[in-house]
Amino acid sequence: MKKSIAGILIAVILTGACVALSGCTGTTAPSARDTKATPDVKGSTGTTTITDGYGRTVMIPAKTGTIVCSGSGCLRYVSYLGAQGKVVGVDSIEKTPQPVEGRAYALANTQFSSLPLIGEYRGRDDPEKIIGISPQVIFKTATLSEQAAAVVAGADLLQNRTGIPVVEMPYGDLATEKGTADAFATLRLMGSITGTGARADELISYINTTKADLKKRTMDIPASEVKSAYVGGVSFAGPHGIVSTEPAYPPFALVNIRNIAGSAGTQHADVSKELIVGADPEFIFIDVGTLQIPDGGAVTELKNNNAFSDLKAVKNGNVYGVLPYNFYSTNYESVLADAYFIGKTVYPDRFTDIDPSVKADEIYAKFVGKPVFAQLNGNYNNTGFWKIEVS
Repeated sequence: MKKSIAGILIAVILTGACVALSGCTGTTAPSARDTKATPDVKGSTGTTTITDGYGRTVMIPAKTGTIVCSGSGCLRYVSYLGAQGKVVGVDSIEKTPQPVEGRAYALANTQFSSLPLIGEYRGRDDPEKIIGISPQVIFKTATLSEQAAAVVAGADLLQNRTGIPVVEMPYGDLATEKGTADAFATLRLMGSITGTGARADELISYINTTKADLKKRTMDIPASEVKSAYVGGVSFAGPHGIVSTEPAYPPFALVNIRNIAGSAGTQHADVSKELIVGADPEFIFIDVGTLQIPDGGAVTELKNNNAFSDLKAVKNGNVYGVLPYNFYSTNYESVLADAYFIGKTVYPDRFTDIDPSVKADEIYAKFVGKPVFAQLNGNYNNTGFWKIEVS
């Protein structure tokens, strides 16, 4: 009997030791991801489980009443969906007056600046401030340049620190098929969570219809008649000079224009001045965000650099300003508005029915609820959609 009791005690002790070491029993302890996927859903009378844009399983309220947005452009998506009334806190860029405001959603939603602060811009969140506001869900967006593993780890960490569900999504773009698919998936996921799914579908349909209209107008242009162009001074985390460009500049692709920088990749790039001179584009478009540079940026470079004086575009007066769309990530409405202006400029016979400024207001109203073109362009001294004198 004594041996039997001793044997039982030894077995119990060994079993406990094996469990503690998470190896002897054939099962493992819950991983960090497992514990982070089940936050305390605050203020909810029912919950549902979703899979976010990075494959994370997240428990959220069945009906989400309050949200905050973290990351470049996250709040733009919510504004597109008409769900801005659910926002109860914002990051620092919404509360800091911009020297030149180039975000249509910010112009249309001035109330954001009066909301409580959740942290610094570009996703540098303050968990304590978020807890103090106590939203039911945190939306968080990540850019293409961010590594997925780091994005997931950051979302898990914020969820752990706040006890609030974090839904992480890719921001997307209109330059690539994958980027567009990501943008649409993010709209649909945000729409389903905020109860604006019908609006998400409506906006996706509008984007597709608009892109199809642009392409239909120019797709049958013979290869020998396709015009060449360069876009310089492209804004990217701030204003830049003439060599700053986008090899996959969506407005060019949408209206069948040969981008002379097209061989430089798909993302933002700084090209050489020799490339611009050697390619000698028929048209040059300047992102007027460059005018924020004290010396006039790309415009001054075109005027003062003798290397550019013999360019066809300069000699023929074919230099024009376009609105910047890279301002706290991509402003999709400005991409489409720029495409109509560029199409009208390069292929006027294909856009006889289009007044670019009127079309721009239609697009802005569709995306952010207000026709803000005049206000937006006025912030850039009305240089967008206009010929720029450089000779």
